[in-house]
Amino acid sequence: MGNDKTPTDNTVGETPSHRVCIEKPFYLGETEVTQKQWENVMGSNPSKVKAEDRPVDRVSWNDAQDFIQSLNAKDGGKHFRLPTEAEWEYAARASSDSDYSYGNDSKSLAQYAWFGNLGYKGASHEVAQKQPNDWGLYDMHGNVWEWVQDWYSPTYYSNSPANNPLGPESGKYRVYRGGSWVGKATNLRSAVRFSALPVTRTHDLGFRLVRSLE
Repeated sequence: MGNDKTPTDNTVGETPSHRVCIEKPFYLGETEVTQKQWENVMGSNPSKVKAEDRPVDRVSWNDAQDFIQSLNAKDGGKHFRLPTEAEWEYAARASSDSDYSYGNDSKSLAQYAWFGNLGYKGASHEVAQKQPNDWGLYDMHGNVWEWVQDWYSPTYYSNSPANNPLGPESGKYRVYRGGSWVGKATNLRSAVRFSALPVTRTHDLGFRLVRSLE
């Protein structure tokens, strides 16, 4: 987890690289939560450009928690949640230790990701239109940034536990990962970490779900 190999590209907080163990199995959504899925649960669609198969956007971390609470209530208490930062990066890498899930060459990124304003009319794109990673997960690079559960600290990787890291116990900002249709290629690397206030809503920020296996 993390990255030491390309310090000129590193964002604040993505070093040092370190090994972690996730002991409990989980399912991760093949795609980001779509506008249709959001509207089916919440009854409205906050996204800037409306299209049912595009990822929902303009949702804050707090909004995502409201969605999850409503979904779990509708679905008989099943354990849907946001992924931890460690779970997200584990899934994004799909056993790789390279910059991207498929390797280090950013010239191949367009096969896997919408980025660099490659959206449609200045917006995200329908999910699952690019190649998935080796574990069958779509848009782990690009399309929209994805909220994860953890609080953010730029120094957390220096003292995080080796087993089942959950992020700092408290903080001001929540982490989001993966890059977006607006961003440059380097911001779509698997190790990149960004953060924002949990009330933040932007047109290139959404999320995907985890389901815990109990």
